[in-house]
Amino acid sequence: MKPKILTTIRDYSWSQFGADTLAGVTVALVALPLSIAIAIASGAPPAAGLVTAIVAGFLISALGGSRVQIGGPTGAFIVVVYAIIHEHGFDGLLIASVMAGLILLLAGLLRAGRLIRHVPEAVIEGFTIGIAVVIAISQLKDLAGMTGPALPADFVPKFEALWAMRQSIDPASIAMGVGAVAAILILRRLAPRVPWLVLVVVLASVATALGFAPVETVSARYGALADTFPMPSLPKISADQLVALLPSALTIAFLAGIESLLSAIVADRMIGGAHRSNAELIAQGAANIASPLFGGLPATGAIARTATNANAGGRTPVAGMIHALFVLLVLLLAAPIAGALALPALAALLVVTAWTMSEPHRWPDRLRLPKADLALLLGTAAMTVLVDLTVAIAVGTMIGLALRLSRGEIVAPRWHTPFRWGGDNRED
Repeated sequence: MKPKILTTIRDYSWSQFGADTLAGVTVALVALPLSIAIAIASGAPPAAGLVTAIVAGFLISALGGSRVQIGGPTGAFIVVVYAIIHEHGFDGLLIASVMAGLILLLAGLLRAGRLIRHVPEAVIEGFTIGIAVVIAISQLKDLAGMTGPALPADFVPKFEALWAMRQSIDPASIAMGVGAVAAILILRRLAPRVPWLVLVVVLASVATALGFAPVETVSARYGALADTFPMPSLPKISADQLVALLPSALTIAFLAGIESLLSAIVADRMIGGAHRSNAELIAQGAANIASPLFGGLPATGAIARTATNANAGGRTPVAGMIHALFVLLVLLLAAPIAGALALPALAALLVVTAWTMSEPHRWPDRLRLPKADLALLLGTAAMTVLVDLTVAIAVGTMIGLALRLSRGEIVAPRWHTPFRWGGDNRED
């Protein structure tokens, strides 16, 4: 359970520090717009995403069991966080996140890191696809510049609310949003090593600032981002709240554990390393306890940011710590620039994120799965979209384990490596 930084720091050099610094700044440039976009899509203040990248990002690197893991807010949490805020308010989310952190901390201390790999891969793929669908639909309002009340948490009422707002579609916003999605998807295929996610959002925001695209920005809707770092605090907690929020906390803990260990596996295969799963869970626990104390969101290892870090030359946890410190500097010194990001472009970024999460290139393999496994995948996806993520995970896991036992499969199969990286700067 020893953090990787204690191992890597022994023979650390100035040349490695230079490589880690370059990688950390590169990842921070990707994390900045993405963290704001995830916070907005989750129904949280935009600054909450930046706080999460700073606090959780630093702790996950400093305490984690992976050399190159990058922590922060991720797209997988959007559905969960939005639902918690909708039902319990932002204070409820903070409490649930701390509870999830305690659960993860306990799991790491009990050496439960390897147990998560017993969750059937069809369930993991199913709820990931379901989350991707919900994220994409949730971004249609900002993508098209529609005006109206906040969208409901449930999927069908969300569709009904979007339909009711259809008369308010803004031509400039939808042109920017659709154009940004197309530009990112096309350009990253032509030049995969260029961070098009960042460049397209920046160019769209510059066009807005110069008056070429009259669309809404982050600061126009939410006010100017504070240029100070918040002091730690936590809302009052009652026993009734703890009971009501326990299912949400378990879901956050499960997602954080799954995504962080998947990300660590990806990192291992990219750099030829070996992560420490229990140290990783302890780091996730500490991060999810600390992040809400400063008003941040739930956090986990971010697969694409981790891969970006490895591709950029990061080889020790110092890169992730520098990434967090660079985001902090931007918050303190350049908050107005972050507030100038165009909302349709941020929505486009998350639509592309959802597309990437769904791993469309894997459908030929999925359709060749045994019928029971394919049904489990599709059923989990449908439950995630139409019912509830917690129900989808619980029911899907029970059915999946029963299928595995009926086949006599005692040893958990290896998870596949998510996404086709090969230097492709895709986000999660």
